[in-house]
Amino acid sequence: MSIFSAAVVFICIWWLVLFMVLPHGVRQPDVVEEGHQAGAPENPMLLKKILITTGITIVLCCIFWAVYELDLITFRRP
Repeated sequence: MSIFSAAVVFICIWWLVLFMVLPHGVRQPDVVEEGHQAGAPENPMLLKKILITTGITIVLCCIFWAVYELDLITFRRP
């Protein structure tokens, strides 16, 4: 797998994991201030979620790389 392919896989997995992690821990404010959207989270914890996303993505990319390099799953005819 080339560096470019690995980077593309990493970016795709990172965005997918980010969208899975974003909803966790979201709390809506009890009192909505004027000018704020009612569904906006009180404390989105974005830095924490980005770090968690990056960690999960590193693990998943390592698993993907191992499966690819060791030919554990192949679509070629024997």
